[in-house]
Amino acid sequence: MSLPTFDYIKLKEAALRHPKPANITYSYGTAGFRTRANLLDSVLFRVGILAALRSKKFNSKTIGVMITASHNPEEDNGVKLVDPRGEMLEQAWEDYATQLANSTSADALVDVVKNIIAVNDIEPSENAIVVYARDTRPSGPKLVEALEDGLKAAGAQLIDFGIKTTPQLHYFVRAYNTRGTPDSYGESTEDGYYKKLATAYLKVVEGKPRLSPINVDAANGVGGPKLRELWKFIGEDALKVNIINDDVETRGKLNYNCGADFVKTQQKPPFGLDLPKEQRAASLDGDADRIVYYYLDADGSFRLFDGDKIASLAAGFIIDLVKAAGIEGINVGVVQTAYANGSSTEYLTKVLGVPVACVPTGVKHLHHEAEKYDIGVYFEANGHGTILFSSQVQNTIRTATGNTSSQNTALKQLRALIDLINQTVGDALSDLLLVEAILTHRQWSLKNWDQAYTDLPNRLVKVTVSDRHIFKTIDAERKLLEPEGLQEKLDFLVAQYQKGRSFIRPSGTEDVVRVYAEAATRQECDKLAFKVGGLVYDEAGGTGGRPKEFL
Repeated sequence: MSLPTFDYIKLKEAALRHPKPANITYSYGTAGFRTRANLLDSVLFRVGILAALRSKKFNSKTIGVMITASHNPEEDNGVKLVDPRGEMLEQAWEDYATQLANSTSADALVDVVKNIIAVNDIEPSENAIVVYARDTRPSGPKLVEALEDGLKAAGAQLIDFGIKTTPQLHYFVRAYNTRGTPDSYGESTEDGYYKKLATAYLKVVEGKPRLSPINVDAANGVGGPKLRELWKFIGEDALKVNIINDDVETRGKLNYNCGADFVKTQQKPPFGLDLPKEQRAASLDGDADRIVYYYLDADGSFRLFDGDKIASLAAGFIIDLVKAAGIEGINVGVVQTAYANGSSTEYLTKVLGVPVACVPTGVKHLHHEAEKYDIGVYFEANGHGTILFSSQVQNTIRTATGNTSSQNTALKQLRALIDLINQTVGDALSDLLLVEAILTHRQWSLKNWDQAYTDLPNRLVKVTVSDRHIFKTIDAERKLLEPEGLQEKLDFLVAQYQKGRSFIRPSGTEDVVRVYAEAATRQECDKLAFKVGGLVYDEAGGTGGRPKEFL
């Protein structure tokens, strides 16, 4: 039950039970707050207060809070807020989150709260509704308690969804806020989520023979049990899944030598998967918002299908459906980051004729840019992405009538595609069904898909540094502004390799710098990546021992 107004005395008393650790500075970034779980108690309490304020700001709209650290090691955790449409927290409020998290006393905390209320003209007596969930990390339950203390101190109504994938929480928020409106997103329940995706999938693949089973590595995270639940609504007649790495009980297994990030960075199948040649497989990450595909070809070589490949597959399929439906004037575009493989950009622009925009890394940048198209496809190379359909295009597709039976069939499939895709955020389960639906529709193997274009060999290298904040980037993170002079040395290295490209980007969540490199051959690519890694380590504060592979 909501408090009639903010009870600042009660707020201070609660804050004293969740003191901020000394000598730690928190920062709310693209992934929210993320660090070692044992440092997050005070942060969760304050996020609860902020979520309540955000709900009051929107006249009691439901706000979401997700406790997860995605692909990070199990000892980490994190938290992020979800806005009323299921999107990421508005950037202006990220500063409030940081201010609250770094308030050094209960009095300072109250001062920040009062300022947020005043600046945003918030009515303190307004009701607040907050839904929240967590992934499978053992630190989750204690952090939920801290969050709930903050929500109660701020007078919010609590709705605990327990263990869920991050995209499910985003879905629930949008579903709650659109109930009973023409814009209704679906039932605001877990079964409602599964029914929506399963029904749409079955419509897209209707009349097509089922493909061979797919192996899915669930990173020993929440995606495993949730995929099993989703699969029940689809049935084996339409989809056969072999789920591996789905142990959510054993400590230390989450994301360890498995999952989308491991497969992408190591360029090999996860531990626990004995993958026969030419069988398709996919890996989710720990909170099931990323997915990558892969297989071993006839020679046993590892072939990866990352977010770039998924975006190209989806864009090509959508363009074909729009043409088949006879709809004119729909603008389909793809949004990428600097991590996108050069071959994918060339294929999209020159073969498919699709406009491509490049933005800085981070979901909020991709999502915002994708909204500029009638149908905007955005995927990061790491496998996180989705597709946005503008309200106008959704209305056009839902109300259009074809002149032929084939046009009507294409329209039916487009309508199903709108429901199949979780438009709130990248969703590994939704994206898995999207890829399976397209492959089933085309009756393609991964070998067929692989023939669209060949990725330039690429490698992602992590360099541990003493201070990631000294690295400043420009040009959608493709160029380094600081440390001064480092970009010129990088350019000199890149110029020595055919089709060479490399950039240096600081992590938003940990003291590491990521080095991306691509070149015409695997040998040249690896050499370039390890030379750049060595350059960063030697000249920009590398720490923890120089990796032996660095040149």
